[in-house]
Amino acid sequence: MPLNKQIAVQRLVKNEHTVRAMIRNEEQAKAFETIGIETRLADLEGSVEEIVEAARGCDAFVFTAGSGGHTGADKTILIDLDGAAKSIEAATILGVKRFIMVSAIHANKRENWSSIKYYMVAKHHADKILEQSGLTYTIIRPGGLLNEPGTGKVSIAEDLPTASIPQEDVAKTILATLTKENTFNRSFDLVSGEDKVSVALNRV
Repeated sequence: MPLNKQIAVQRLVKNEHTVRAMIRNEEQAKAFETIGIETRLADLEGSVEEIVEAARGCDAFVFTAGSGGHTGADKTILIDLDGAAKSIEAATILGVKRFIMVSAIHANKRENWSSIKYYMVAKHHADKILEQSGLTYTIIRPGGLLNEPGTGKVSIAEDLPTASIPQEDVAKTILATLTKENTFNRSFDLVSGEDKVSVALNRV
């Protein structure tokens, strides 16, 4: 399942970042606006120009979108792959250099793909497009996302065994990578572990 945007946004706001959430319908907007978050309507299946207008004035992209577990291969390709590619193109047009991609554990290693291969294909190639874009990227590949309180303890490495992680801890990691230079132009798997996020990221 895709990372819950509200969890990521709330973590950023708590740490005094100004956040704008790109959402695809007015119904989603209400959930963000009730907690004081600016929203912009745009559809990842729409044009690059639509994303450009939604992101104008921002200084970083955090891509957490996903088609969800109840859609087929077509939506996965359109959102997880082409939607990511359009967002990368929009960042390039706007001159926004910082781009954080939330991918999926083992997306970088075809030999580890066991199920939902079209999803892994989409994530793999979206990550490759970002790596080749010239943007200052960080690719975070979390394990299975849990809807439970975060522990603040994670494991981060280039290649980890399949495991899970609370969404809140993924959000903490996103926040920590925004300005942490040793994560620039790097990618890593992320699961629950024994180290604080800051300590684990120091080893990237």
